[in-house]
Amino acid sequence: MGLSGMLGSLLQQYTGGAAADHGVADQHFDQVTQGMDHSSLASAISGMLRSSETPAFGQMTGQVFQNGNPDQKASMLNTMLAGAAPLVLSQLAHLIPGLGAGGTVSTAQAEAIPPSVVTEIAAQAEQHDPSIIDKMSSIYAAHPTLVKTLGTGAMIVALREMAKKFTPQA
Repeated sequence: MGLSGMLGSLLQQYTGGAAADHGVADQHFDQVTQGMDHSSLASAISGMLRSSETPAFGQMTGQVFQNGNPDQKASMLNTMLAGAAPLVLSQLAHLIPGLGAGGTVSTAQAEAIPPSVVTEIAAQAEQHDPSIIDKMSSIYAAHPTLVKTLGTGAMIVALREMAKKFTPQA
């Protein structure tokens, strides 16, 4: 059985809404993310972030941010700020001390920003540009262990989204 067949077989159990304990979902998530291409993984994570079964995008982004390293945190913030309108950037300036004129954040600044501020920034970014979810999903796909910090429920929703890539559509 090829990689696609193995992943499809493993993911098949998630298509029907199957429950799994944390250890099993964690192992399956690792197996699947190692075998998926970046684009497919980012698409699945995007579906998970948009799902009604998971918390709001801003809340999940704040949680992932809390668990990231300084480089990942700066990347997340700079991605959210890159598409922000000048008005939004000026509103965020009070939330991010020393925010540069170009709206970029250093790793040192990112490390000093509380996750609650990132939750607010993410919520504002999503209101301004819903495609931010896809952009952030690409970052998370490069660092899938961050997605695991969202918990078993989010991992199961992500696994269901991944299963759609391997399940033939009728």
